[in-house]
Amino acid sequence: MKAIWNDQVIAESDNTVVVENNHYFPHESIKKEFFKVSNTHTVCPWKGQAHYYTIEVDGNQNQDAAWFYPEVSELAKGIKNHVAFWKGVTVTE
Repeated sequence: MKAIWNDQVIAESDNTVVVENNHYFPHESIKKEFFKVSNTHTVCPWKGQAHYYTIEVDGNQNQDAAWFYPEVSELAKGIKNHVAFWKGVTVTE
């Protein structure tokens, strides 16, 4: 699977985990040069506290377009330290 934004592959993995129709990419599969830590946090009742990244490609930013759970509930242990995308990021094979 590939995550693409602004015509740039920002993550690629053969080992994504699908939860609620989102592909979660292993943290080590993201291209870190495109990811900036955000101060945004949200809480999912069954997964835990999500942390966000802003994606930056060629000077263009996509605020809070990626999220991950550094600590998860027992129910969500399969996505600990995996990154998912939204806000116009295309995930494709």
